[in-house]
Amino acid sequence: MKNNKYASLLLAIMFMAFSLQLIAQPKINVKKQFALAEKQYVEMLKTHPDTDKTPQSVNPDGTLRDMPTSWWCSGFFGGSLWQLYEYTKKPQWKDAAHLWTMAIQKEQYNTRTHDLGFMVYIPFGTGYRLTKNPVYKKIMLNGAESLSTRFDPNRGVIKSWNDFKGHKYPVIIDNLMNLDFLFWATRETGNKKYYDIATTHANSTIKNHFRPDNSSYHVVLYDADGSVAGRKTHQGAADESAWARGQAWSLYGYTSIYRDTKDKIYLDQAIKIADFFINHPNLPADKVPYWDFNAPKIPNEERDASAAAIASSGLFELAGYVDKARKKQYTDIATKMLESLSSPAYRAKFGENNNFLLKHSTGHKPGKSEIDVPLVYADYYYLEALMRYAKLRK
Repeated sequence: MKNNKYASLLLAIMFMAFSLQLIAQPKINVKKQFALAEKQYVEMLKTHPDTDKTPQSVNPDGTLRDMPTSWWCSGFFGGSLWQLYEYTKKPQWKDAAHLWTMAIQKEQYNTRTHDLGFMVYIPFGTGYRLTKNPVYKKIMLNGAESLSTRFDPNRGVIKSWNDFKGHKYPVIIDNLMNLDFLFWATRETGNKKYYDIATTHANSTIKNHFRPDNSSYHVVLYDADGSVAGRKTHQGAADESAWARGQAWSLYGYTSIYRDTKDKIYLDQAIKIADFFINHPNLPADKVPYWDFNAPKIPNEERDASAAAIASSGLFELAGYVDKARKKQYTDIATKMLESLSSPAYRAKFGENNNFLLKHSTGHKPGKSEIDVPLVYADYYYLEALMRYAKLRK
C-alpha cells in the first residue's frame, strides 16, 4: 500500500514536470526559422548580382520581379540582411547587408517620395544601430532632410504622392511608417524641426484618417488650407472598406510614435487600432487577415501575409506599453499570427517561392498587381517579429 502511494506521487510529479516542460516550449522555433532564412537568402543573393535591382516579388509567370532603388520597397532587402546579421553575428551577413544598404545611398537626396523611412532608414538605421558606421549616419541625416521637404505647415501633413486622380496633395496611411526616421533625426541633431513635423503629421492623421470604429481610410485628399477634400482608397476594396495592410501600418506606426514621444495620445490611438484589428469578425482563426477586412467575397478572398507580419511585430512592441490584461491578449495574438506565418501554409520551403520567405501576400488587388505572391517587406517584418518574439522569451 505504501509503495503504491509513493508510485502514485512519483507519477504525479513526473506528469507535472512534463506538463510544465510543454508549457515552457516555444510555439515557434526561431533558430530553425532563421537557419532556413539563411539558406533561402544565400540563394536570393545568387540570383541578384546587380544591386541596381532590388528584390520585390514574383511575376505572374513565376519570374522574379525586381525594382530600381527609387522604388518604395528598395530598403527592405538590406534591412532583412541586417536582421540575419543581428541574429547570427556572421560576418557574411554583415558584408551582404552593407553592400545592399549602400546600393540605396543615392536615394538620400530623393525629394519625390515620402517613403524614405522605408528606403533609407530601415537599412541604414539598422546598420547604424549595429555597427555605428558614421557613413550611415551622414546618409540618414541627408535623407531625413529630404523627407522634411514634403511637409506643408498649412496642411499639417507630409505629402505622399505627387498626384492622385487629379488631386495634388494626397496623404496615405502608410506615411506614418516614415515618422520614426524624423524622430531619429531630432535625437541625433537636436533640431526640433523634424520632431515637430512628425508629431504634426501624426496629429493630423488621427484627426482626419480614422472612422468612428477606429479603422482607417487609405487616402485623404487635402486642400491648400488644410481642409479635407475627400477620403478614398487606392489599394483597398472600397473607399469605406478597411484595407488590411493599412490597418497594420497604422497600428505599427502609432506604436512607434508612442515609443519616440511617450505621449499617451499615440498609445491610446495604437490601442484603438489594435482592438479594431484583432477583434474584427472577419479576421480568420489563424489571424492572417484577408487583404481587406471588407472584401466582398470573404471567405473566398486572398490573404495578406504581409499585413499579418506587420501587425504581429507591432503587437509585440505594443504589448510592452499596456496593462497586464492587454499585454497577454496582444502577445497571444501576435504569437498566433507568427505561428501561422511560420507554418507550411505561409512559410516557403527551401527551393520554392523564388527564395522569398513568406507566401500569400497581396500588394494591390484593385490594380491587379502582386496578388497572392511573396513580397519583400513581408519577409522583413516577419524576421522582425521573430526577433521580437525571441526577446520576449529571454
